[in-house]
Amino acid sequence: MSKRAIWTIIIIMTLGLFGVGMIQLFWIQKSVTLDEKNFNDKVRIALNNVKERLKIDAESRYYESKELLTPGSNIGKIITKDIKVSDLRQNNSIRDLDYKSYYFSGENLLESIDIKNLDIYLKKELLIQGIDLNYEYGVYSIQEKAYIIENGSYSAVIGDTTKSSNVAAMNPLYKAEFVIPLFADAITDPGHINLFFPTKKRFIWSSVMPILISSIIFTALILICFSYTVYVILRQKKVSEMKTDFINNMTHEFKTPIATISLASDSILSPSILSNTDKVKRFIGIIKQENSRMLSQVEKVLQMAQIEKEDATLKYMSVDINDLVSDAVINAELKVQAKGGHISMNLEADPSVISCDPTHISNIINNLLDNAEKYTPENPQILITTKTVKDGIDIAIHDNGIGMSRESLKHIFEKFYRVHTGNLHNVKGFGLGLSYVKAIVEAHEGRVSVKSEFGKGSTFSFFLPTRSTNAKRNQAL
Repeated sequence: MSKRAIWTIIIIMTLGLFGVGMIQLFWIQKSVTLDEKNFNDKVRIALNNVKERLKIDAESRYYESKELLTPGSNIGKIITKDIKVSDLRQNNSIRDLDYKSYYFSGENLLESIDIKNLDIYLKKELLIQGIDLNYEYGVYSIQEKAYIIENGSYSAVIGDTTKSSNVAAMNPLYKAEFVIPLFADAITDPGHINLFFPTKKRFIWSSVMPILISSIIFTALILICFSYTVYVILRQKKVSEMKTDFINNMTHEFKTPIATISLASDSILSPSILSNTDKVKRFIGIIKQENSRMLSQVEKVLQMAQIEKEDATLKYMSVDINDLVSDAVINAELKVQAKGGHISMNLEADPSVISCDPTHISNIINNLLDNAEKYTPENPQILITTKTVKDGIDIAIHDNGIGMSRESLKHIFEKFYRVHTGNLHNVKGFGLGLSYVKAIVEAHEGRVSVKSEFGKGSTFSFFLPTRSTNAKRNQAL
């Protein structure tokens, strides 16, 4: 799959997820709006029912008080506010008093509200509508311009509270969403009842919260799976490219020795060469050398396959790490000198004996020295050091080669990865050397690291424990 196709899929999937998310948010918001409308309608129905109950109470009290004022009634039982008996009997007839107009005046109606009944009516009507929330309520007097009843208690009226912005800001009833006029069909409009729900928003959102949380969770799962899928696709594409490079490199690596062996074999078969023993020996030596070279490359690939399957068996023994380093330097010195360079050693490890597999440790030292020589085009100056640290030995190899970029450092130990060398085309290999180094060091329970600056060289260092648990286990067996 091409990079353009991958990015096209990523963009389409991203737009799709964004579109699904927006649609979900739209319907959730619509659901919240609908729930809020239903809630408001139920509250208004409840308040209207309360209003009707208060009206019925007012009418009942009117007829009761009127009955008390009829001839022969006990005048002493009259409790109507501010009505004098002399006024009621004026002209020797109770009909001469417009008692109804007086009783249904605005303030009399508001002040006649029974706060206990009002509290009971509100609770009952709200519960009938399925609303069981904390609320605050108040009866507002237009004449007094203040609340005369608040939350089941009479309120003291101190001046005009509407002129004080502080009072309005402190009292949530002034911001109440639900306002129903009381006794609006009376002679005057006395006031209204205000109802405020502090937790209304939370209550409404609680009904859609499970859907919202589920939507977020499933969308997040889809996003995580999509991201992981994209990561796997990009990684597999990269691995595929590296394997293609590996096959190409392997073809070139094997093509040269095969061609050399073929040429040497043809030369030996020549009658002029067969009669010359020295030349025959020389060509046989070339064939043997090239055959060993191919065998070494095949062995390296097989070793990596075994390490990847965790089938590799390490043969631990006590080894002097300084001796292994010295032997590796002798083998690498000729190639370095051919470029006009030099290998220096600073072997400070003391004690220098550790328990390890000498073959594999020699291979990783040779690999690192080989890389230091290959990636230094001219006059390589290589320094290899050993030093004793807590619980083991550190080995470091420093060169003055081409170095690596930060991006290369992230992938340097990945299998098949090779550092881009720009115009330098003579660096050969499979891209397995450093992954092999890392695998062997970690199999010895050690660690490997690299420091590099582009154009200024690199330093590879690895730590080997003096005695690993794997070594102890092998000896026990």
